[in-house]
Amino acid sequence: MQNALKPEPVRSNRSLLEIDRDHLIHPVSSFRGHERHGARILTAGDGMWLTDSDGRRILDAFAGLWCVNVGYGQDSIVEAAAEQMRRLPYATGYFHFSSEPAIRLADELTTLAPAGLDHIYFTLGGSDAVDSAIRYIVHYFNAIGQPQKKHFIALEWGYHGSSSNGAGLTALANFHRGFDLPRSWQHHIASPYPYRHPQGDDDAAVIASSVAALEAKVAELGADSVAAFCCEPIQGSGGVIVPPKGWLKAMRDACTRLGILMLVDEVITGFGRTGPIFACNDEGVSPDFLTLAKGLTSGYAPMGAVLMADHIYQTIADSAPEALPVGHGFTYSGHPVSAAVALEVLRLYRQGGLLENGVAVGERFAARLEALRAHPLVGDARGRGLLGAVELVTNKQTKADFAAELDVGGRLSQLTWDNGVIVRCFANAVIGFAPALCCSDDEMDLIFDRVEKSLDQLLEQPDIRAALS
Repeated sequence: MQNALKPEPVRSNRSLLEIDRDHLIHPVSSFRGHERHGARILTAGDGMWLTDSDGRRILDAFAGLWCVNVGYGQDSIVEAAAEQMRRLPYATGYFHFSSEPAIRLADELTTLAPAGLDHIYFTLGGSDAVDSAIRYIVHYFNAIGQPQKKHFIALEWGYHGSSSNGAGLTALANFHRGFDLPRSWQHHIASPYPYRHPQGDDDAAVIASSVAALEAKVAELGADSVAAFCCEPIQGSGGVIVPPKGWLKAMRDACTRLGILMLVDEVITGFGRTGPIFACNDEGVSPDFLTLAKGLTSGYAPMGAVLMADHIYQTIADSAPEALPVGHGFTYSGHPVSAAVALEVLRLYRQGGLLENGVAVGERFAARLEALRAHPLVGDARGRGLLGAVELVTNKQTKADFAAELDVGGRLSQLTWDNGVIVRCFANAVIGFAPALCCSDDEMDLIFDRVEKSLDQLLEQPDIRAALS
């Protein structure tokens, strides 16, 4: 019988680029597109700076993926992780076991969170935090004898992860296409997108239209059928869409009035990204569920969290005999190393001066962001704290978009990389910024100088200039 095992391939002369292309599936990438493009291999990081495999130093104006809020190379975080690994590298949260870092982190986060969010479940990241919140919401309504309340409402342009459930609440086509999403119980209402809103210069009108849209959707589905409304305080992956101040509070009040729960997704906006530790705190909003990740560990280790209001917790706790467990759990929930990392990250935010520095350098960020509005390609500039974007258009008066086939996002991604800065170049010709809270004023100027140079180079390309005319 012939040996069915494949011969061991010869790998000694293969480059990392080749191995990556042949074997590694990258998140949210075209498989064939990545094979053609190839990987940009990063080898080191320090503060705001990354080094690639060619030895180039690149200024990271996007904090990895909205997450490295404290910057790269924070030795105290490395020491906290190493010490915890030596002491206790793993502890399950099942069967009533726990560990000191997880317990202390739960205490700190519930203390910092909006009032009433007294309970926390730890996840591995943002996607499974949203998925966990959905499961707990379903459980809650079953527990109170309203099993018909199964419908969820989210926003167009929203992003809530790429789990099987969260990707349906996400309202971006790439996360639906080929995955049979959204599901029949997942619905979307218009985004509070001031730049594209017919009354976008009137904050009250934008807020009123969102409230009216939520009320109309609940009425359409039936108030006794809707479980929850899910939103981001600022819509990140949809293009950094910044609602007017007061919008989140108005939507919280509407949810209460309509008898539905509110899930606020702060995976991106949490931990100083918009100024305060949580964006909810800026408007005095206390949702029923709050999801966190990214800045929780600053990307140094995987971790997310779901904060749960006390009234939800008490209802679920009382809904079944004490001997019956609530059947939701992950092997790595409350991982002691990730928790130790998060505790040190929280210390750096508050005692290490990073929250204060983020607010201070945020003034330079806002000024440079607004100055880009004068560029011939820029239709809108928007932001809050250290989260912002510029939106490119072919006509500032009509706000006309660039044709998709011009691939403005792809071109900008290459130009900014070539000019030594990493930003998020969305397919809809939006450039997103999320610099780390450790950024200096000089580094902030360098970010915008390099982005402006990239915009000038884009403008020089004949087909782009022709699109403007």
